[in-house]
Amino acid sequence: MNDVTYLGNPNLKKANVQQEWTEEQVKEYARCMQDPLYFIQTYVRIVSLDEGLVPFKMYPFQKEMVGTFHNNRFTICKLPRQSGKSTTMISYLLHYSLFNPSVNIAILANKAATARDLLGRLQLAYEHLPKWLQQGVMSWNKGSLELENGSKILASSTSASAVRGGSYNIIFLDEFAYVPSNVAEQFFSSVYPTISSGKTTKVMIVSTPHGMNMFYKIWTEAQEQRNSYIPIEVHWSEVPGRDEKWKKETIANTSEQQFNTEFECEFLGSINTLISPSKLRTLTYKKPIQSNAGLDVYEPPKQGNTYLITADVSRGTSNDYSAYIVFDVSQVPYRVVAKYRDNEVKPLIFPQKIYQVARAYNQAFVLVEVNDIGEQVANAMQYDMEYDNMIMASMRGRAGQILGGGFSGGKAQLGVRTTKAVKKIGCSNIKQMIEDDKIVIEDYDTINELSTFIVKGSSFEADDGCNDDMVACLFIFGWCTDQTYFKELTNNDIREQMYKENQDQLEQDMAPFGFVINGLEDENIGQVVDEYGTRWSPIVRHDGYSNW
Repeated sequence: MNDVTYLGNPNLKKANVQQEWTEEQVKEYARCMQDPLYFIQTYVRIVSLDEGLVPFKMYPFQKEMVGTFHNNRFTICKLPRQSGKSTTMISYLLHYSLFNPSVNIAILANKAATARDLLGRLQLAYEHLPKWLQQGVMSWNKGSLELENGSKILASSTSASAVRGGSYNIIFLDEFAYVPSNVAEQFFSSVYPTISSGKTTKVMIVSTPHGMNMFYKIWTEAQEQRNSYIPIEVHWSEVPGRDEKWKKETIANTSEQQFNTEFECEFLGSINTLISPSKLRTLTYKKPIQSNAGLDVYEPPKQGNTYLITADVSRGTSNDYSAYIVFDVSQVPYRVVAKYRDNEVKPLIFPQKIYQVARAYNQAFVLVEVNDIGEQVANAMQYDMEYDNMIMASMRGRAGQILGGGFSGGKAQLGVRTTKAVKKIGCSNIKQMIEDDKIVIEDYDTINELSTFIVKGSSFEADDGCNDDMVACLFIFGWCTDQTYFKELTNNDIREQMYKENQDQLEQDMAPFGFVINGLEDENIGQVVDEYGTRWSPIVRHDGYSNW
């Protein structure tokens, strides 16, 4: 038996073993090759928690998924937890590796252990195939395998280096929504040349939502037909055994928020976000009119408009981003018209990046966060580049930092230091502006960070594995809008305006309870004719209000 088995495993056929075929096996092999769905339902075995090793009995939506994978190059699937999505994927990959010679397949997950587990399930299904359906095994490991038809399968974590340097026919991304945003971005910038190198290369993305990240971006663009991905969405009720009773029990054992994310598949982001989930759902991004080297432009400079730039500076490492946002502050609602974000730009280069854009946007006012090396950036713009519209701040005792356009005493500084007070006020103001539609944000990176900017202790910070550099630019801007200097620059008092609008709304809400009589009405104003033709007039009370 060792002559025909791989490393003594009776379930595996080694390479270069002659196979004798019956006429029926030849027909069956040809049918399996042409019909992946038939192959999976007939020959794939999976492990059931209740029944052990059993045939894979597919649900209708799983059959649809296989058909979509087979007939399209790019597929993205949004599915609830425990819906058999991974099993469906590996079953199709098994078929593809058997019946397509010399193909390379990458199974990538948010964790390497998860990817190896998926490969292990594929290997288990392979071991229980009839010998006449198997390809001889060349190598068989926890993280990879190779068959004698030249097909190879790699299991790894989703990272920029995972498939770099290789050419892959299929890339399967499991639970892609749980890959950190910076890693996901680096991965796609690295893997895209690999994807585009072939005309038949397939990319299959499968995940449960987890905030407004790269998965959210690709899914949204797929639904709007702005990319080449075919979207597949499965509702939890399509999984047999799940009904309203099951829903109530699941919510009782977890939470409604968790159920909405993991089973309703809503892009809610993290729990306890600065911006309310209901508002986050309404935020939509659009494609920039221009994008280059970290700069995304949504609106070009307009003559006569006033612009303000807030900047957050990093040390130029891969973990943090140097970022700035260009705001049009000419009128309310304010608008994010451009943004810059780069995790590799050096502090020596960053001032030039700000300077060029600031000049283009009508000599925009610039406010730099100077807690760390940001002071170098602000000084370079002020003294080396002689940029005039740098905003400064002075310490004024209990009043804290006060903005101004020039130095006022020895405690003045270029830019603003992000203290607890600055962050608290800034977060409060930007929350109110966003939720009251006083600022328009259509940038994907900014919306993504807002969806993971959460309560931590007594403050707000990025969720684990996420970034908040764009949000830092936002709350600096929020704090700025509270300053007298900003109101003088823009002639806009956002707090006063929101108060007035709230008052107007209150008066409208109270209108059904009575009408104020100002003495200017003619005798017919305020009269109502009902459906029977009867005319009703208000009776004026002594307090100025009227009853009918």
